[in-house]
Amino acid sequence: MSVRTLTPLDRLLAGLERAMEAVGGSQEAHRPSPGDAVPDAGMDDAERRHAAGLMRINHVGEVCAQALYMGQAALARTDETREHLLHAAQEETDHLAWCAERLKQLDSRPSLLNPVWYAGSYAIGVAAAAVGDPISLGFVVETERQVEAHLAEHLERLPGQDDRSRAILRQMQADEVRHAEAAQARGGVDLPFPIPRLMHAASAVMKAVAYRI
Repeated sequence: MSVRTLTPLDRLLAGLERAMEAVGGSQEAHRPSPGDAVPDAGMDDAERRHAAGLMRINHVGEVCAQALYMGQAALARTDETREHLLHAAQEETDHLAWCAERLKQLDSRPSLLNPVWYAGSYAIGVAAAAVGDPISLGFVVETERQVEAHLAEHLERLPGQDDRSRAILRQMQADEVRHAEAAQARGGVDLPFPIPRLMHAASAVMKAVAYRI
C-alpha cells in the first residue's frame, strides 16, 4: 500500500481547515473533559460571568496555542521538530474543546476576536521558526511556562465553588508543564531579553480584552 506525500497545497488546505476549526470552536477532544466527573455547583449571575470571563481567556489561549504550533511547524527545519510541534498541537485541541464546552455550560461564548488572536499568533509562530529550531522550541518552553503561571493565577481567581472549571485548568496546567519539558529536552534554548517580557506584556493585553470580548 503506497503512502501519499502531501503537497504544499495539501498542507495549506489542512492548515486552513485547522484554523477554521480552532476559531469556530468545532474542535473535538480526544480525552474526556476532567470537569465531566465534577458536579456543577450553583453560582449566582456575577460568579458565572466571572468564571466565563476567565474560561474565555483560557479558550483564547488555546486558540493562540494552535496558531503558534501550526506557524512554527510550517517553517520547522527538521521533520522531527515538525512532528513534535504537530503532536503537541493535537494534544492542545483537548484543551480547546474542554474550554469551549465549559463556556457553553456557563451560558457564555468564545471571544469575538478569535480570528485576530489566531492570525497574530500564527505570524509569531512563523517568525520564531524562521530563526531556527532551537529558538522555536525555546519559544514553546517560554510560552508554556507563562501559561502554567497564568493557569495557577486563574485557579485562585475562579469562584470558590467552581470545581468543574478548576478540574479542567489543573489538567491543562499539567499538560503545559509536560510540553515545556519535552520542548526543552529537544533542544529549546532560553530566549534572549527582552522577548520573555514582551510575551508577558502581550499576554496581559490579550487577557484584559478577552475577559470581556
